[in-house]
Amino acid sequence: MTDNIKLADYLFTRLVQLGVGSIFGVPGDYNLRLLDYVVPAGLHWVGNCNELNAAYAADGYSRINGLSALITTFGVGELSAANGIAGAYAERSPVVHIVGTPPRPLQDSRALMHHTFADGEYGRFAAMSTHITVAQTKLVDAQTAPDKIDWILQQALIHSRPVYLELPDDMPGVLVSSANLKTPLSVPKIPSPAHEPQVLSRILERVYSAKQPVILVDGESRALGILDQLDTLIKATNWPTFVPVFGKGLVNESYDNVYGLYAAGFGDELAKKYFESADLILTFGPHYSDTNTYFWTTVPKDALAITFKDSTIQIESETYRDISPASVLSQLLQSLDSSQIINPTGPPKQVVTTDDINDTDIIAQKNFFRLVNPIFGEGDIILTETGTAAYGGRTFKLPPKARLFGAITWLSIGFMLPCTLGAALAKREQNAATGASNQTTLIIGDGSLQMTAQEISVMIKEKLNILIIIINNEGYTIERVIHGRKEKYNDVPFWRHTQALSYFGADEEHVKENTWTAKTCGELQEILRNDRVHSGQGVRILEVMMDREDVQEGPLLYMLNKQKAEEAAAAGN
Repeated sequence: MTDNIKLADYLFTRLVQLGVGSIFGVPGDYNLRLLDYVVPAGLHWVGNCNELNAAYAADGYSRINGLSALITTFGVGELSAANGIAGAYAERSPVVHIVGTPPRPLQDSRALMHHTFADGEYGRFAAMSTHITVAQTKLVDAQTAPDKIDWILQQALIHSRPVYLELPDDMPGVLVSSANLKTPLSVPKIPSPAHEPQVLSRILERVYSAKQPVILVDGESRALGILDQLDTLIKATNWPTFVPVFGKGLVNESYDNVYGLYAAGFGDELAKKYFESADLILTFGPHYSDTNTYFWTTVPKDALAITFKDSTIQIESETYRDISPASVLSQLLQSLDSSQIINPTGPPKQVVTTDDINDTDIIAQKNFFRLVNPIFGEGDIILTETGTAAYGGRTFKLPPKARLFGAITWLSIGFMLPCTLGAALAKREQNAATGASNQTTLIIGDGSLQMTAQEISVMIKEKLNILIIIINNEGYTIERVIHGRKEKYNDVPFWRHTQALSYFGADEEHVKENTWTAKTCGELQEILRNDRVHSGQGVRILEVMMDREDVQEGPLLYMLNKQKAEEAAAAGN
């Protein structure tokens, strides 16, 4: 390796070292010189249809790969991407947002350039980014640029959140020192504090004395990097294990002691009774938003919980800081004496069958998800868009190593379609090393589809194996449930979904063999038996027709019935 390297090559070499294989984004006049270096660096350029979709896709890629990168142009491009970056921040996805900015001389002279407010101020957009990224930096000279790049990338890894990197248009070809590249970047370990043995002792004491224990694995466990350790703990203890919405897909649901989603009063009554009677709840990676916890009804009481967070462990009401959850969990697994822990009998599991479904039944929320569930295979990725799809997807029983992305906290309608692109691409890159083959399935409503449908064209261009199931219920059913059941603002324009593949560039022969529509359960079952549906090649579309007010039992049905009752009461007055 030479002593010097061009700045763009330094940045992209670091990304490759960290396992990034593809970069998302849209070309713009302040990033074009930077883009010249992407492919020569060994990276794959994914040109997206717009910056918002690119940010969504980078988020999805990050959730599978562990890190992603996005390139936009100054002002108009980065602001378009801001919503997607904010969602990645809210739900703990490390995305490196690289912004190509005007050349340094123009910024220094306060020239009135395009993509600005024509007032000579170049710092406003970076200031906006401080609210939706965990760290920000601006490259201004060759001497400090390598260290700044290393620092910003490390921040993304440490916090598992987006970061913001400004790279002026006159700097991609500037020579910088390559010395740092000889040392791999990594997340620094938290030193073991003096109180760590006390913490471990207290945890073991609670574990050995527990009579009705529970393990609760939430979505931020992914950011903690403890999923393999949790798998070992779940098998070693055989304790009943549940997940909130965000944790769905992070534990192996084929284990007898794994129950899947815990929904408190909106779920199985026997599971609720067992959970609320527990005397110990080992909680990992909590994410206590209203939508992830069914309005906080699934949050364990402090007196019952031992909670593992980023750099803290809370035992009952006492919080121990500056401690590594991964380190303590490793020591717990090494110290655990299985002869001293109880082997509890968890609540009975609900048996899900399709015996009550007839071929002539119309497709509805109560039968659709049960019929679709069997097409998923080991290692597949399933994505359910905000709305009725997300609520129904929570009921899936997932095969081993399958991942499910559902609506958690940010709930930006349209997110899941570009996210599907990013996740499928990351999975394909992983499989290239192992020879494995997996499917990616997106379940999305017709309203959500219209937000980001352009990215179907990129899926086709990238030759990804993706099944898109479109729930056609004539608009925003999720919004109708919340308010405005009959209002026009919850309608959407009529689209011919079965023509989408053709419009977005697929071969006509492929379109003919890979587009389906189902109105009855019999039609749906017949289609799902087709090999091209559950294990086919390329992008495929299955449209299922549902009633505009059809929703799952649970919070949505509760809100819908409440709205109907209020309408009836108002009409009576």
